[in-house]
Amino acid sequence: MNIIFVGAECAPWSKTGGLGDVMQALPKSLAARGHRVMCIAPRYKNYDDAWETGVRHRMRVFDSEQEVGYFHAYQDGVDYVFVDHACYHAFATEIYGGSRQDVQFRCALLTKAALEAPWVVPCGGAPYGEDNLVFVANDWHTSLLPFYLQAHYRDHGKFHFARSVLVLHNVAHQGRGPMDDLQFLEVPEHYKELFRLDDPVGGEHMNIMKAGIITAHRMVAVSHGYAWECQTQEGGWGLHAVFQEHAWKLRGVVNGIDYNEWSPTVDPHLQSDGYCNYDVDTLDKKRQCKMALQKELGLPVNADIPMLGFIGRLDYQKGVDLIRDNYDWLMSEGVQLQRAYIWHAVAWAMEQRNHDKCRGWVGFSVKMAHRITAGCDLLLMPSRFEPCGLNQLYAMAYGTVPVVHAVGGLRDTVKPFNPFEQSGTGWTFEFADSGRFRNALGDALYTYREHKDSFRALQQRGMQQDLSWEHAAELYEDVLMQAKFQW
Repeated sequence: MNIIFVGAECAPWSKTGGLGDVMQALPKSLAARGHRVMCIAPRYKNYDDAWETGVRHRMRVFDSEQEVGYFHAYQDGVDYVFVDHACYHAFATEIYGGSRQDVQFRCALLTKAALEAPWVVPCGGAPYGEDNLVFVANDWHTSLLPFYLQAHYRDHGKFHFARSVLVLHNVAHQGRGPMDDLQFLEVPEHYKELFRLDDPVGGEHMNIMKAGIITAHRMVAVSHGYAWECQTQEGGWGLHAVFQEHAWKLRGVVNGIDYNEWSPTVDPHLQSDGYCNYDVDTLDKKRQCKMALQKELGLPVNADIPMLGFIGRLDYQKGVDLIRDNYDWLMSEGVQLQRAYIWHAVAWAMEQRNHDKCRGWVGFSVKMAHRITAGCDLLLMPSRFEPCGLNQLYAMAYGTVPVVHAVGGLRDTVKPFNPFEQSGTGWTFEFADSGRFRNALGDALYTYREHKDSFRALQQRGMQQDLSWEHAAELYEDVLMQAKFQW
């Protein structure tokens, strides 16, 4: 098949979370399975490894004529294509920033440029064309793609055999706005009801994701649990009834990780400053990474002190308040707590109260994320909802044991520790409650201190799993084939 991924971000060029990682890794795995794969994202700034194609293309967006350019990079068997327009450069440091209509404009422009790319962008000397073509849209930012494919192309005899798949990474964000916004999105009158949603969350409004759900030929949620949660009132965020109606085309596929990027055996971020590479057979070297992290952060260097880490943004979703509510208890337990990307005021206040036990790293640093993952003993993920989650997968690959709220992909990927059967890969807790979180943490710390063999076995089981994209790519391939041939 000719497969075209479209997303608002794509690592390593642009990334705010797991979507960027998926846009980088999944296309490579599908290309390795013999498909021709293109990955399209905005060009937010100059990328040294992406070259101007010379193609300039004009389209109508927001009731105005717009011209875009296309830049191209070929890596690991994938054509990475970047849409060039001034609106993306203006938000290079805040790719989801701006007003509602600013974001709508950028999303509509990206979607339309992506739909034109198979015809106008020469990759390897020739455009993809429309034979055996499947578009893969990601989240609401590209949910206009399935709709435009149908309303602007297939209804007019173009892309007749092309299909679309919508991947759901986080349905809490849906592209909501007043119905009047449809005048800017080139929506034919007889299609406007596809966008209308009346729910207790936002009243009557225009919902871009709803139209994408209805017009996509297939959907993928990024875990089995999340596919189910989307169909509940709590997890559907107002769209649960729409998901229930279209459940026949919804499937859950758990994300994988790219071992070229995330492996303690070859990680380049562990090759300096006292860190070191290690694997399941040399797990004792992980202590060296822990002491290097303590030194780098200015904490007392002691490999026997349990070190806990959190990597995530300040967001109600991430359950940061559960860590805050347990802060005093954690400090009394004699642990070291490292938090990356927490809101500055919260991180600063915690650090000042216990300067020898707590550090907050504010900002985005790939190197520090890798080093925290390698250096900590436990990774905390008390997320209220987590469609899939990647940090718990990275943690297990590095022998760092996760403590997670049992929702979505966290429930699917972290198996609770059973001390009697010596099974499981981490600790889980039900309900986003600070007391239940504390109980799980208490069990984890007790095992770390009093049952070191059991804790070592937990680390080893996590590292011995096959968490690669290969299996997930096979399942995605099946969904793409269904979209192509079972419609």
